[in-house]
Amino acid sequence: MSTSPVGLHRVLDPPGVLPQAAARLDTDPRIRPDEVRVRVERLNLDAASYRQLHTAHGGDPDAVRREVLAIIGARGKMQNPVTGSGGMLVGVVDEAGPDSPLGLKPGDRIATLVSLTLTPLAITDGLARWDGRSEQIPAEGHAILFACSIAAVLPADLPVPLALSVMDVCGAPALTHRVVRRHEGPGGPAPGGVEGRSPSGGSASGGSARGGPVVAVLGAAGKSGSLSLAAARRAGAARTIGLVPTEEEERRLAATGLADTVVRADARDPVAVAAALGEPADVTVVCVDVPGCEHGAILATAPGGTVIFFSMATSFAAAALGAEGLAADVTMLIGNGYVPGHVDLALDLFRSEPAIRALFTAREAGNQPQ
Repeated sequence: MSTSPVGLHRVLDPPGVLPQAAARLDTDPRIRPDEVRVRVERLNLDAASYRQLHTAHGGDPDAVRREVLAIIGARGKMQNPVTGSGGMLVGVVDEAGPDSPLGLKPGDRIATLVSLTLTPLAITDGLARWDGRSEQIPAEGHAILFACSIAAVLPADLPVPLALSVMDVCGAPALTHRVVRRHEGPGGPAPGGVEGRSPSGGSASGGSARGGPVVAVLGAAGKSGSLSLAAARRAGAARTIGLVPTEEEERRLAATGLADTVVRADARDPVAVAAALGEPADVTVVCVDVPGCEHGAILATAPGGTVIFFSMATSFAAAALGAEGLAADVTMLIGNGYVPGHVDLALDLFRSEPAIRALFTAREAGNQPQ
């Protein structure tokens, strides 16, 4: 059979769809000339998927483990049937085909930067070492990467769980950085290059005299949220606002200094979100891993502003119809997890901001999603 750089040849059912939309993938470990086989060491479920599984099974870790195994066994990939999302993995390259363009070689320890929803995956150990209580899953098995897949060699200076946590959400800070830098205020685009910073201040509806926008991050104390705050500041935001749901997260985020202002509200309550922010933001970044946050994000955004949705719990129909119903003139972007240079930016933010590392470490210790 001829091979396809996007993996069409691995689709078993139904024919003619891309691997992400397929019901079942071929996990044959024999690779084609442009494929790579990876020996799996660890899976990382995305936050929305893990939360849904945990909630659906009442927190029963054995039931969660059984369902994850059943999904992978039936589909040849990890794709939560409720959220439609998957995650990513860490492993070691077993074999790389001679025509693979990924630049990987046997022995490389890598993280895949494409979703498990389109990655052929077979598990051989029954996930016996996973306690079912966290997103990160020790595992044995193999996965197949296509010619168009994305993967990165793990950094040597970080423990694997921390590196995986950062790389899992690296698309969020990268797209936030891009949008903030390109935002037009009365003074033009936000100033500065990658290292540029902007002082606090400015009006929420138009940015500062230097052109930097006001950026609000919903779910700001989580992994993607904290990195997005740091990326917004680095890109030249005039002011950053972090919204969190609890007093504990408010206290924790305020102590880091990552946000100029920290406010508390349930992101699912549009009126509460708008009231907590006080004024609409120019750029609103949604990093909340529960459904129902679309309308609050739209209501929180100024006319002509931008909403970036990073959560896999987002209903894009609700977002589109909600913006229409509110007569909201906002641009809405889907964070697709890939921006050129996203891994390097996220790792640099992680290394250069001790507060981010502290947040990540605390969340890993507490097995908290996002």
